[in-house]
Amino acid sequence: MTSEHVLDARGLMCPEPIREAELALRALPSGTRLSVLATDPASPIDFEAWCFHQSHHYLGCEDRGDWLEIRIQKGNLKTG
Repeated sequence: MTSEHVLDARGLMCPEPIREAELALRALPSGTRLSVLATDPASPIDFEAWCFHQSHHYLGCEDRGDWLEIRIQKGNLKTG
């Protein structure tokens, strides 16, 4: 069973949502899913690129009206 967590990054602008997600994922095991709640319209693009470079899995984004839900799954980090 995959563990799931939620990070509320609403109101934060780039690069803060990614920094917060990075900190959250450090404490979690590989395979954990993280839903990031964000209001920055660039977040989906930023997270997709960040996941690619950090060996995480970008699972998509859903528009929830006033905010976005970005889903990622922790992979194996290339660096600490």
